[in-house]
Amino acid sequence: MRRLFAAAFVIALASCGSGTNATNETNGGTAVDATLTRLNLTSDAFANGQPIPNEYSCDGANHSPALKWGEAPEGTKSFALVIDDPDAPSGTFRHWGVYDIPASARAIDAGQRIGTEVKNDKGTPGYTGPCPPPGHGVHHYHFKLFALDVDRLNLGREAKVADVEAEAAKHAIAQGELVGTFERK
Repeated sequence: MRRLFAAAFVIALASCGSGTNATNETNGGTAVDATLTRLNLTSDAFANGQPIPNEYSCDGANHSPALKWGEAPEGTKSFALVIDDPDAPSGTFRHWGVYDIPASARAIDAGQRIGTEVKNDKGTPGYTGPCPPPGHGVHHYHFKLFALDVDRLNLGREAKVADVEAEAAKHAIAQGELVGTFERK
């Protein structure tokens, strides 16, 4: 009887918190649609959860790090990429938004311009690197890649990074995320 009770207890304990949330689960502090296929987004410049080298920041060359990913699911017609910093003092700061990346792409080289870039929260088109206030602590930079079921996103000339993410979410069939950290002392 004790063994039966112990086994039932272990099974009950193991099932706690194992419920599936079909719409959202947390991945590095960001809600990710659990129904989407996962893309493996990586960088040779830094590993997931590790510091972004200075050269990719406002204190360095301020160019984008190289990114790469594997095969996308069938039906992928283009990609979109956004980078944001939810730790910014005034709320999430969006560093880069690019869409209409060709479906054949599997990488973006360091500093490469690809697809259609939109204005970041600094007000300039293209990439702007990590640049938190000195002494503000470690910031987390979320690189989010979306595989899309459309050739082009329907965005206007004044689109911003938040617009890219919102529109990409409507057409996403897969998503990958890479989180890098950065701190200015």
